[in-house]
Amino acid sequence: MNFHRKPYTYIGQVNLKVTDLNRSLEFYQQIIGFQVLNQTEKSAELTADGRTVLLTIEQPDGVVAKQGRTTGLYHFALLLPSRSDLAQFVVHLSERNIPIGSADHLVSEALYLSDPDGNGIEVYRDRDPSEWTWNNDEVAMSTDPLDFRGLLAGVRERTWNGLPSDTVMGHIHLHVSDLNQVKPFYLEGLGFELILRFGGQALFIANGKYHHHIGLNTWNGVGAPQPSENSVGLKAYTVVYPNVEARAQAVANLQRIGASVSEEGEEFLTADPSGNRIRLVI
Repeated sequence: MNFHRKPYTYIGQVNLKVTDLNRSLEFYQQIIGFQVLNQTEKSAELTADGRTVLLTIEQPDGVVAKQGRTTGLYHFALLLPSRSDLAQFVVHLSERNIPIGSADHLVSEALYLSDPDGNGIEVYRDRDPSEWTWNNDEVAMSTDPLDFRGLLAGVRERTWNGLPSDTVMGHIHLHVSDLNQVKPFYLEGLGFELILRFGGQALFIANGKYHHHIGLNTWNGVGAPQPSENSVGLKAYTVVYPNVEARAQAVANLQRIGASVSEEGEEFLTADPSGNRIRLVI
């Protein structure tokens, strides 16, 4: 969990657009295990610990279904504290007959599913960083089959009480239109480091030698267009800086490379070259 608090820069909150708030609330509470912190007629803030908002869902006026082959959200990823927590989540999903994907990424073990609107979700646990393999400055990652037998052998209790209170937003993975176009924005602008290049199709970037706080891919096609403003999907996400100075440096860097940055209250707003909106917070 040390990669998701000071002194590191990390992803704090994801804001999604959905077609039916009540349907999504039922899913995110009963299937994923969030608690509702605040709710209005058109939006809700969701939390794991009763204090920190990890996910906001909202139903915009005139919302339209998720569009395929566009930039935007591939998945957001909830990081659980332990392997036994992930095992309990597997049991919970199996009891609800929820279809899932899975993978062993060497640095982590992950489950994949989608919300009722097709927004991608990863729920995972990290292996201890001492178990990660580095080749110079690149971490070794793979997509191997998940050892469910070994995972479920660690289930001490078969009761599931929602997300553990110390669940965090582990990372976000985005569809972009051009890796070379977005790379300077995230590295020179926001201040992340390149951790792994997956061929010419994906980049994994992070702060503090995490395996990735942000994934970027062109799997929806090089040159993929941005979705319409009222489309289901990602509205924005937050990058959390450790202090005022670190954020100010990022704002200056973004402006230096020609990115648009605006101020709204105590936050700075920007967007990557593929239209993915980002709120810079402390």
